[in-house]
Amino acid sequence: MASESLVEIKNFLGQKVEKYNHPEFIKSDPIQIPHLFTDKSDIEISAFLSSTIAWGQRITIIKNMHKLVALMDNAPFEFVKRCSEQELKRFEFFKHRTFNGEDCIFFIKSLKKIYQNHSGLGELFQSLYLQEKSVEKTFIRFREIFFEIPHQRRTQKHISNIDKGASAKRLNMFLRWMVRKDNNGVDFGIWDKIPMSDLFLPLDVHTGNVARKLGLLKRKQNDWKAVKEVTEVLKQFDPIDPIKYDYALFGLGVFEKF
Repeated sequence: MASESLVEIKNFLGQKVEKYNHPEFIKSDPIQIPHLFTDKSDIEISAFLSSTIAWGQRITIIKNMHKLVALMDNAPFEFVKRCSEQELKRFEFFKHRTFNGEDCIFFIKSLKKIYQNHSGLGELFQSLYLQEKSVEKTFIRFREIFFEIPHQRRTQKHISNIDKGASAKRLNMFLRWMVRKDNNGVDFGIWDKIPMSDLFLPLDVHTGNVARKLGLLKRKQNDWKAVKEVTEVLKQFDPIDPIKYDYALFGLGVFEKF
């Protein structure tokens, strides 16, 4: 790609970042759920669960997350910390697409273990990153830890396995929410031990299609290789904060039907 056209695309995407990386964005996005909370652990847990079920219609994702938070007595951390087997039964009928009550109960049990044994999601992700110096390896290790306790095999599909080439859109989105820090008030930036420069694009149908139309991505599949390919290009635009362009690519795809 010619350097002139790269500059043009960078400027174009920069304008779209300014348009969509804005508090107004929160109203229509699943990130509104963790924004209901101020406590760090409440934010982490609600963000993790919101990103886990973030596929399908955004209105449905948000509606189901409000249900899930209500089932947790609107206090995710307190509920995860103290929940009994009896209390977990209330989730038996929760469903979002293929994420069902059984999956939900396992997720809460695994989160409980993580807060007991690893001091929480933030501590676990950041300590893994400090050991591995790689978001990619951090995702692999996190998945192993998450599924340490007994579970149904079918539940494993709800945490992406990049060892098998998954794009890990939802994990990358969760990490963007927790790590990215600016003055715009959308992302939380509450984890400071993982650099923004090491984040990967949360690649989905919308961001993938727009990236291909702009010539930023050649690979046809939306898999882990494609995530790395497009992220490397975005790093040329901004090596410190490449994933801010997620706002531009997503906004162009979803809101502007680019």
